[in-house]
Amino acid sequence: MGEFELIRQYFLPLARVRGSHSLVLGPGDDCAVQRIPPGSDLVFSIDTLVEGVHFPPGYRPDFLGWRALAVAASDLAAMGATPSCFTLALTLPAAREPWLRDFAQGLGKAAESFGLVLAGGDTTRGPLALSIQVHGLVEQGAALCRSGARIGDLVVVSGTLGDAGAALDYLDAGNPTADEKFVLERYHHPRPRLKLGVALRGLATAAIDVSDGLLADLGHILEASAVGANIDRARVPVSPALARLKGESALDYALHCGDDYELCAALPEAGWAAAPPSLKAQLTVIGVIEAEPGLRVDGIAVSSGSGAEGFDHFRRAT
Repeated sequence: MGEFELIRQYFLPLARVRGSHSLVLGPGDDCAVQRIPPGSDLVFSIDTLVEGVHFPPGYRPDFLGWRALAVAASDLAAMGATPSCFTLALTLPAAREPWLRDFAQGLGKAAESFGLVLAGGDTTRGPLALSIQVHGLVEQGAALCRSGARIGDLVVVSGTLGDAGAALDYLDAGNPTADEKFVLERYHHPRPRLKLGVALRGLATAAIDVSDGLLADLGHILEASAVGANIDRARVPVSPALARLKGESALDYALHCGDDYELCAALPEAGWAAAPPSLKAQLTVIGVIEAEPGLRVDGIAVSSGSGAEGFDHFRRAT
C-alpha cells in the first residue's frame, strides 16, 4: 500500500467528522486552514509517542490510536480549552493494513469522543512513532495557566490517581481479575477531562493535567507560581480497585505515578464554596497553597529522588 492510498483509506475519513470546530480546510492541500472566531485565543500543544518509551512494543493499535489522542487532548483540558482539530505525523516500519485499520479505528473513536477533527498530517517510514498536535479555543485571556496559584488556594484533583501507573504491572496478565481490568482500562483508554477544564475557567487560578505523577505535576504549578503547598496524604483519592490491588502502597502509586490524565488545580476558598455541586462532585480537596516554597506531604518536605521530578527522557537515559 502506498502512502497516498494509506492516507485516503484510513485517515481522510477522520477529517470528515462534522462538529462545532473552526476548521475551514482540512487534508488535501499544503496546509490546513483554521479560522479563529473573534474574541478567542488559539491554544495548541504537541505530544510525541515512541514505541518502547511511551507504549510497549506490540501494543494494540486500536488502544494506541485512542491513547495517543487522549494524551494530547488532556493538555487542552488543563488549559480549559474547547477542542477543535488535530494533526498527525505517523512514522511506520511498514504499511500493514490490519494495523492501520485498527489504529485508525481507535483514533477515530477518540476523535469523536473528544470533539476533535483531523486537519492534516504526514506519514513516513521508520521506527514506530507518532506526533499529535491538538488545537483548541478559549475566550481571550481565559486560558488556565500554571502560574496563577495564590497563597491560601485549595489544591484539588479530579477522579482517582495511580490507576494507570499500577496497570503497568498487569499489561501481560493473561487472565486479569476485575480490579486488574479496571486499572488496565484507565491505562488503555484515558479520558481527558475536557468538560471539567472548561468548567474550571474563571474559578481555578492554576491547573495542570496529571501526566507525570501528582507530586511532579503539582510541583510545576508551584514553580511557575512561586509558591509552595502542603498535601494531606490521606485525602489523595484512590480507587477501590487500586486499594485492593496494592494495599498500603496504593497511595504511593497515586502520588508518584503518571498517565492518569486527571486535572490538578488551585482554587480560592471562596471559589470552591461558590462552585456548583456538580463540579465539586468531580473534585477532591487534597491540600493548600502556602507561602513557603517547596512541596510537602503531611508537612514533610518532598525531597529530590522521591519521584517529585517526574519522568525525564534524558535523565533516565543516562
